[in-house]
Amino acid sequence: MYLQSARLQFRVYTDEDFDFLWSLLADPEMIRYIGKGETRDRSKALEFLYWIYRSYKENPGSGLLLLTRKTDGKRIGHAGLVTQTIEGVNELEIGYWVAKEFWGQGYAKEAAEALRNYGFQQLGKKRLVSLIQENNKASQKVAEHIGMTIEKEIHLDGRNVYIYVVDEEKSNGIPYIGNGKIDFK
Repeated sequence: MYLQSARLQFRVYTDEDFDFLWSLLADPEMIRYIGKGETRDRSKALEFLYWIYRSYKENPGSGLLLLTRKTDGKRIGHAGLVTQTIEGVNELEIGYWVAKEFWGQGYAKEAAEALRNYGFQQLGKKRLVSLIQENNKASQKVAEHIGMTIEKEIHLDGRNVYIYVVDEEKSNGIPYIGNGKIDFK
């Protein structure tokens, strides 16, 4: 899958990206609002990378993608559309992680916008969600920026989580900011 926005390129993970992925998963501040907030050692990070690879095969057109800056190719985070089961219902989640050194530069908003538009316009989805822990104010702002609103609050992995939702009919008129070209490998 290939997707881009004004400043970002999205691409599938490769083995060469493992050290970057591990750096995200091993950082307590990065992982604080992800699942139970537990860091991962090298072995668990490798399992996570294999999970990403499986998701590409099981759900073509979705999965976590590496984010790189167009200007210099630097890895800055990852984002993607990931299937989540919420109260017995499969939903497609917009997820985004940006490495700390790039916080506050609008990359998460840009990635989330591109994924929202891709989900609606390229995958034909009518509804997308984001699961955001109640204390993750920065992620809540990103979700609200792309037109998401809180549908409900649930308890997940011992934490209170807001289910943010955006429906296609409420997003009409939003231009697709990718390049219109999606390549599946």
